[in-house]
Amino acid sequence: MFTGIVTDIGTVTKAEKRGDLRLTIRCDYAMDSVAIGASIACSGVCLTVVDKGGDWFAVDVSVETVSRTARDQWREGGRLNLERSLRMGDELGGHIVTGHIDGVADVMGVCEEGGSHRVWLRIHDDLARFVAPKGSITLDGVSLTVNEIRQAGDGTHASVNIIPHTAQVTTFSEIAEGRQLNVEIDVLARYIDRMLATRAQ
Repeated sequence: MFTGIVTDIGTVTKAEKRGDLRLTIRCDYAMDSVAIGASIACSGVCLTVVDKGGDWFAVDVSVETVSRTARDQWREGGRLNLERSLRMGDELGGHIVTGHIDGVADVMGVCEEGGSHRVWLRIHDDLARFVAPKGSITLDGVSLTVNEIRQAGDGTHASVNIIPHTAQVTTFSEIAEGRQLNVEIDVLARYIDRMLATRAQ
């Protein structure tokens, strides 16, 4: 379990096909405190540490995960938002995040708004019902608040604001139109939808 508060940016230094995709990720974590088998969210995807060194760790990314996450993410030179798993007693600064990606969103536009940047996204129709104004959403592992939702000819558009601090400590300093982002909907919305569907049967 995670909170959507990014604690480091990792860089993929090696991507090897071994059936699954083995990634080596350089980071600034104190790796002596990270156990083999530990979970680290990599741009929102919960992955298991299978090897490590002084300033790097390795994970295996399944074909299923690659097919359901943002394109061009799992490549050498790629930068990933990192978060170690939540420990008992840690501050819950964002919201409850599972590290299970529900889909991808397409960045439709980015514009300055005060000192921040407003980002407009196209949310796929199967996820749109879970997204609400002032609700929580996780994008590439970052806990954000939905500002606004609009219906458009090509689907549902939603906006979030990226404040300067968030841009500085995440990969969102590079966000631009055309980029895809991993989406995890609010886990509470998922369970409420399931309960309502069950009640209607």
